[in-house]
Amino acid sequence: MSQLRFATLSLLVSCALSGSLAAAPAPVSAAAEAKPAASGRVLRDGVAIDFEARPADGATELVEGGRADVTFRITDARTGKGVPGLKPGAWLDIAQVIANPKANEQKECKDKIALYLKGVVGVRPMVDLNSYYLMVLNKDPSISVIDPLTSMGGVTSTLARIMLKRPPVDWARSADGKHMFVSMPIADQVAVVDTASFRVVADVDAGDEPVRVAVQPDGRYLWVGNNSRDPNKSGVTVIDAHSFKPVKTFQTGTGHHEIAFSDDSRHAFVTNRDAGSVSVFDVAALQKVKDIATGPRPISVAPSGLSKALYVADGQAGTITVIDAKTLATRKVIQARPGLGPVRFTADGRFAFALNTPENTATVIDAGGDDVAHELAVAAEPYQVTFTPGYAYVRGLATERVTMVKLDTLGKGREPVLQSFAAGAEAPRLAGDLPLAASLATRADEGSVFVVNPANNTTYFYMEGMNAPMTGYLNRGHTARAVTVVDRAMRQGEPGVFSTQVTLPAPGKFDVAFMLDRPQVLHCFSADVKPGALSDAKLAAPRLEFLPAPVTVQAPGRATVRFRLVAGRKDVPRTGVRDLGVTWFLAPAGTRRSTATREVGEGVYEAELPLAQTGAYYVHVDSAALRETQHKPYLTLRAVSAVAGN
Repeated sequence: MSQLRFATLSLLVSCALSGSLAAAPAPVSAAAEAKPAASGRVLRDGVAIDFEARPADGATELVEGGRADVTFRITDARTGKGVPGLKPGAWLDIAQVIANPKANEQKECKDKIALYLKGVVGVRPMVDLNSYYLMVLNKDPSISVIDPLTSMGGVTSTLARIMLKRPPVDWARSADGKHMFVSMPIADQVAVVDTASFRVVADVDAGDEPVRVAVQPDGRYLWVGNNSRDPNKSGVTVIDAHSFKPVKTFQTGTGHHEIAFSDDSRHAFVTNRDAGSVSVFDVAALQKVKDIATGPRPISVAPSGLSKALYVADGQAGTITVIDAKTLATRKVIQARPGLGPVRFTADGRFAFALNTPENTATVIDAGGDDVAHELAVAAEPYQVTFTPGYAYVRGLATERVTMVKLDTLGKGREPVLQSFAAGAEAPRLAGDLPLAASLATRADEGSVFVVNPANNTTYFYMEGMNAPMTGYLNRGHTARAVTVVDRAMRQGEPGVFSTQVTLPAPGKFDVAFMLDRPQVLHCFSADVKPGALSDAKLAAPRLEFLPAPVTVQAPGRATVRFRLVAGRKDVPRTGVRDLGVTWFLAPAGTRRSTATREVGEGVYEAELPLAQTGAYYVHVDSAALRETQHKPYLTLRAVSAVAGN
């Protein structure tokens, strides 16, 4: 999936056998700048890699629980210019205690990186600077969090499960990406999910029947559409996106509400489907400015930063009304066909895709002249569209296939290039009711897309250039409806400069493992993290760690699983825990079985698991003492037949 995952074995072998990398002190800047809390430099084949970590709050030391800005600068050692076109990898993990550091330090580092690249369950760094996670919106009141870089037996690892009060319908990310706002119409609330801890941190009252949610570009307010059947309560609720407090509720008109903003966040636009209008708000004053008639059934609205306008599609009239974002006047009415639905713009604001579900088409509008550029035959009953830098992806209700439109072939007088691939074998409409949240998600600057097929409860990963999805992630125990990506990977600013901000998870000496494929570099820098003020309280909770065990066992047969419970800064064994239970099941969704454990040492417990069938098993430990523990580890076992095992 990740390009890092497919790093070649020759890279690992070549780097492991090469001599030690030349190291020199990092160059001293002429600017009067405070020294980073951790830094280092590596020279290799004329390329310099400089590492530094700085506390995000301006302090002088890295502290557990604090945030740190981590930066790698990859430059030409002779000219000092950044080297473009690179894709480095990096990981943070507690340094291992080894007998002869000088001889073994970098060999240990290379071995670590080799394991990280394999994506082995249970062998993951504390902080992955290349990581991203999938949040899968479920039909029931929950969200599944999947680590797509870690799998066992072809089944994706579920990192966490976020429980909600009521079933979710839509979600929107905060401007800084730290929170996800999830609408729950039955609860009349919006859940606020922390995307670092994957926990609900607040449930906010959001008016009567909150459905669509949208965060304005400057990140100040969350706007929530209230689809109340009471005309006096149908409208929009504004919530402070930082304090999570409701600010104001407006009555706008009846029907479903879609929400969009001018690119400067000066105005908010709210459609009123049954009232045939769009309500315009002055965001600074939090006042409604006017209602604009846009046709009998305005069904979607999308902004274009390029044309500085809003585009409102009317499903009944088949028109697209163009509203000037500054003057709030109707600039033009584009005639298409009745049946129009969602409208979405490419990232540059040039082309809008207006989907027509009954016609099985997508009308492409060129914002340069506000004209129809193309009428494209796409996936049957199209209802969602998303974009990568190179393609538009159109999802249809009545087919398992996803249509791809090559964006650089669009334009008047040109013939667009269309392709398609199958995301599963069933049409999404077979799943029944679907939420507003998108079943398509992309990674920033990546030529790849994740597609949920709700009919078979699987999220597929497709990389551009392939004939079919590379893999699929079954959502065990829940019914998948939508997907989004939480991306924590490093980003490139100026050429050769990669950075990200991380939360430091523990005190101690960290290895900062770094990998580059051109030139071939595998190297570990060091960073010391001091204990934080909240460490003792956090460490008081019991922590679970599985003890080493064979990954492959025989079936039918019995496997012995051992684990240890410790607590406190000095890892004091937790003895006498009587309600410990072990649950295991055969992937992807076999019957769950449970058994009790027995204590066999100081804080060490074990259980015997009968494994009747071959395949991949997931093993979990639960206890009242562990309910508040974040990111509980789990164990995976691969059972092979006795004949194969011999």
